[in-house]
Amino acid sequence: MEFKDYYKILGVDSDADNKAIKTAYRKLARKYHPDVSEHQDAEAQFKEVAEAYEVLKNSEKRAEYDEIRHASQQQGFRPPPGSTGGHGDNQYQGDFADFFSSIFGDEGGARSSGSTGRRPFGQRGQDIETELPIFLEDTLSDASKEISYHLPRIDSDGRVTEVKKTLKVKIPAGVADGERIRLKGQGGLGIGESPSGDLYIRVRLVPHPLFDVEGHNLIITLPIAPWEAALGTKVTLPTLSGKIQLTIPANSQSGQRMRIKGKGLPSKQVRGDLYAVLKVVMPPSSNEEIKGQWQKLAELAPFDPRAEWSEVA
Repeated sequence: MEFKDYYKILGVDSDADNKAIKTAYRKLARKYHPDVSEHQDAEAQFKEVAEAYEVLKNSEKRAEYDEIRHASQQQGFRPPPGSTGGHGDNQYQGDFADFFSSIFGDEGGARSSGSTGRRPFGQRGQDIETELPIFLEDTLSDASKEISYHLPRIDSDGRVTEVKKTLKVKIPAGVADGERIRLKGQGGLGIGESPSGDLYIRVRLVPHPLFDVEGHNLIITLPIAPWEAALGTKVTLPTLSGKIQLTIPANSQSGQRMRIKGKGLPSKQVRGDLYAVLKVVMPPSSNEEIKGQWQKLAELAPFDPRAEWSEVA
């Protein structure tokens, strides 16, 4: 089993902070999303990026992975005993999911679509779990998505093989990140008269370049100029369902949250809201004339933004 460098996959340094890791993941997730990417191996690339982010965003998993990564650089990578990958005569070359599982173990009751193994006579078919990446826009209404996965089959000689199966799946509006959709009887075939297993589809929301997700609410950072914050203005604000006009009141503060009701993600009960978080942004550069205007403003409207400090100092 080949060692997978999660940092290299995301294109970040090993000392990258969470913000850099999240930014890299967002960029690559959009690039390799199977619905929009023209790369031949987009699906495999997307899964690698998702697996890497799954570990590096978690401080405990990242620390454990870093130890293994350091050891592999010193003495080579050796998967834990009992893992499915390897180079022996009776083993196969493990894929990315095998590498992840060899370190962190199976994190769900269902086995992945890449696993194999013999089943005793009369046993219920194997449950299969696969992931389906969708865009935030896809959650606004019912959507039909095509998914492909692999099923284990036993041939006439008793050997385990895999066959590819493709289905069209209806994804209900308001589906949440991590939600599992069960398709009864679409898993591995049962042995004898035993029923087939089930297919579990775990939904993964692809990170959006503008919006963060908090439950069913959306958060967008809205940059405004200092004079817009002071005087008030109207801005064009993007939402998942189109652009709207938003009024910024005079004397607005950086960090202030403005609620746009019903412009978040749908749920089974109500639709969430969109929150625009104001961020006052200074001009990138200024000349002497502009500096003079700032100086006049400082003289006309003097105030101490740190006045509250004197009360506790």
